[in-house]
Amino acid sequence: MGKPTGFLECKRELPAYSPVVVRIKDHKEFVQSISKIKVEKQASRCMDCGVPFCHSGCPLGNNIPDFNDMVYKDNWKAAYKILASTNNFPEFTGRICPAPCEASCVLAINKEATAIELIEKNIIERAYQEGWVKPNIPLLRSNKKVAVIGSGPAGLAAASQLNSAGHQVTVFERSNRIGGLLRYGIPDFKLEKALIDRRLEVMRAAGIQFKTKLEVGKNMPLDRVLNDYDAVLLSGGSTIPRDVEVKGRNLKGVHFAMDFLRQQNERNAGDRIKKEEAILAKDKHVLVIGGGDTGSDCVGTSIRQGAQSVLQIELLIQPPNGFNPATPWPQYPAILRTSSSQEEGCEREWSVLTKAFVGDDKGQLKGVKLVDIEWENGSFKEIEGSERELPCDLAFLAVGFLHPQLDGLINDLGIDLDERKNVKTKKYQTSKAGVFAAGDMRRGQSLVVHAISEGREAARKIDLYLSGSSVLESKENSLISVVD
Repeated sequence: MGKPTGFLECKRELPAYSPVVVRIKDHKEFVQSISKIKVEKQASRCMDCGVPFCHSGCPLGNNIPDFNDMVYKDNWKAAYKILASTNNFPEFTGRICPAPCEASCVLAINKEATAIELIEKNIIERAYQEGWVKPNIPLLRSNKKVAVIGSGPAGLAAASQLNSAGHQVTVFERSNRIGGLLRYGIPDFKLEKALIDRRLEVMRAAGIQFKTKLEVGKNMPLDRVLNDYDAVLLSGGSTIPRDVEVKGRNLKGVHFAMDFLRQQNERNAGDRIKKEEAILAKDKHVLVIGGGDTGSDCVGTSIRQGAQSVLQIELLIQPPNGFNPATPWPQYPAILRTSSSQEEGCEREWSVLTKAFVGDDKGQLKGVKLVDIEWENGSFKEIEGSERELPCDLAFLAVGFLHPQLDGLINDLGIDLDERKNVKTKKYQTSKAGVFAAGDMRRGQSLVVHAISEGREAARKIDLYLSGSSVLESKENSLISVVD
């Protein structure tokens, strides 16, 4: 590395957030900028560790020490080329990835990890500013056409890769806008949607076609897609939410988390929401059931809408604060984390079970019955005398997703499913020849960075299927060419 002693001389430093009282007034990103010099100093902390475990920690297999070294040496263009060789969308992962690479950083054994996500985000933003992000237009076009169904991170990554291999790619999206989970599931204060539009402009200029308001199997005939395209990729995500089966579940005011988040993103985009369908937290006591990222996003959105109070509960026990022997380095540690949204004014409780929702005589939610539980050998029991009823006007279910939507496209294709009702594949190909699957639809609900990796790997398998060989990069055989 350029500076082997950098980690001894420089402490980890991240950009500041806008003050809570300021940032909750709107839905804009609130992470402040950091100087180029400070980013280069952070890159100098990437130590000469011998075996860079961050490679395997990153689902994309990013060549992290190499782009860190280039940033430290003020060769940002080379850093961008290294990063872009394995990651199609660093502007997304640099903002919303939980950075498993940092958990497996060798420096993290006894010090704070290298600020990889910060460096990644600054590389791609510098690349856009300098005009280095250009359409990847292939020199030669094949006569093959590929339909990508679903425009989330897996579908977009696959489309980008397949287009670069020379195939004509059309992306079908049933919603009004392209982006899938990135567009409708991630709040604007974490990922402003202009960033997606910026990337889509580059992809369109490269030759990728996007078609919105078309749901294959409904207003877009499935037979037409199968006949018109040489290969099809299913990348529709895991969209069926897990429910909570308790008394009062059907009361007005109990919603799935994604319905709430999607509606706010649509509102931010200027879409009109019918008054009778609006889900708003203003002046309400809000309960968020589920302690993960989706629940945290509901917390931040509720606070920005003016909730009177927000309580987030988790069925599982509170994780340890700091080191967890159950997940030692280089694993991603199961430890207590506090998100920026939770810092904005949320109460949190663990080992809590929802017993019932309580309504008024008009069927409107007005309260919730909770009880504390204790865990033993993988099961739990209620703690006697801990049941209580709290005021609750709005409850969001953020307890994960079960599987993709089966009605329609998947059932019409008649393809095999696995035991979890996800699409079953072999080398990303389904039981129907020429039809592939990637992302949450194939592996189950996961991280955006996993979805991008899935899309890239599926694209390589589709290219092999269509052409007999492929020069597309995979995690196992990244092809890097650094040109100053």
